[in-house]
Amino acid sequence: MKILFSPPDMGIQEAEEVTKAICSGWITTGPRTKEFERQIAAYCHTEKAVCLNSATACMESILRLLGVGPGDEVITSAYTYTATASVIAHVGAKIVLVDTAPDSFEMDYFKLADAITEKTKVVIPADLGGIVCDYEKIYAAVKSKKALFRPANGLQKAFGRVIIMADAAHAFGAQWHGKMCGEIADFTSFSFHAVKNFTTAEGGALTWKNIKGVDNEWIYKQFQLLSLHGQSKDALAKTQLGAWEYDIVSLAYKCNMTDITAAIGLIQMKRYPGMLVRRQEMVAKYNDVLKNCNVQVLSHWGVDYLSSCHLYLVRLLDKDTEFRNNVIIEMAKRDIACNVHYKPLPMMSGYKALGFDIKDYPNAYNQYKNEVTLPLHTGLTDVQIEFLLENFVEIINN
Repeated sequence: MKILFSPPDMGIQEAEEVTKAICSGWITTGPRTKEFERQIAAYCHTEKAVCLNSATACMESILRLLGVGPGDEVITSAYTYTATASVIAHVGAKIVLVDTAPDSFEMDYFKLADAITEKTKVVIPADLGGIVCDYEKIYAAVKSKKALFRPANGLQKAFGRVIIMADAAHAFGAQWHGKMCGEIADFTSFSFHAVKNFTTAEGGALTWKNIKGVDNEWIYKQFQLLSLHGQSKDALAKTQLGAWEYDIVSLAYKCNMTDITAAIGLIQMKRYPGMLVRRQEMVAKYNDVLKNCNVQVLSHWGVDYLSSCHLYLVRLLDKDTEFRNNVIIEMAKRDIACNVHYKPLPMMSGYKALGFDIKDYPNAYNQYKNEVTLPLHTGLTDVQIEFLLENFVEIINN
């Protein structure tokens, strides 16, 4: 029995819709992308959504819309994937990393408040594994330092405080305090990469809350300009008779979503509620088997939140990195693929070159040193789940 870590959940329905898109003649950004955006906005309870070719493009576009650049600082967690932080460097701002809280995968919210300076423009929390961060504490942290905020343009002035941009790459469909992920932070970025719960092969989407005094249609237009070379008309608009002429209003970028990609997403939207239910069933099975083991697992639901159940993170308590690595090797010998989420950014060469040192992030290292991520995807059968859990328990106990 071979168990892969995270294969995509796609089938004949997605293939048929992609075929329809190809045969329609619209293979770049067109009617399917616009409908996909409409459905995402409705799902996240926002007025608008924008689809791009990756979550990374979404995050960078948000920073560029906000006018973040050289001389500014953006804060994020030391315990995340590089995309959360690399977009800060892309726009020329300074990356500020905050350690996690003790025994937590979320950033330390007290240290977050302390890290805010007059140069801070944005905070990027990471909703790791599909669990929405504690945005009540995040909003409290930025509001406590509101007097330090120095807006550099009209949009920043409309907020009047440090702006919160959620890296919700893992959390499409998650809920927190009765709200959907996508309507909680000021801006939210989702990933639809091949390994995500909800996939369009490559792709991403962004949403935002209403901003007082700022027109949502204007914001939507700015993202369209950023994603298509600053061109004043997209391909769909240029198909109108006699409407060939366009302007280049800025020297922008190229990161639009195609209708082929959106075709996959439209079918995934129909299937996703059932996929989330199946993930919850699997997490319950994992929790039940591991409850008597010497481990700490990521909690995917509680009184006021429900995760998207994207990753099943397990900490092997009282164990070190060598033990964890050996567990992964032993699981691989039994054809069960495991992973680690994540190696903290200060341990990576690119971040070391910027002067970051893992010694300054002891809590993040403590989370990493004995963490192993088990396969969790909707392609798993109950028999496979039983097989992988039996083997995992046997290995960690021996």
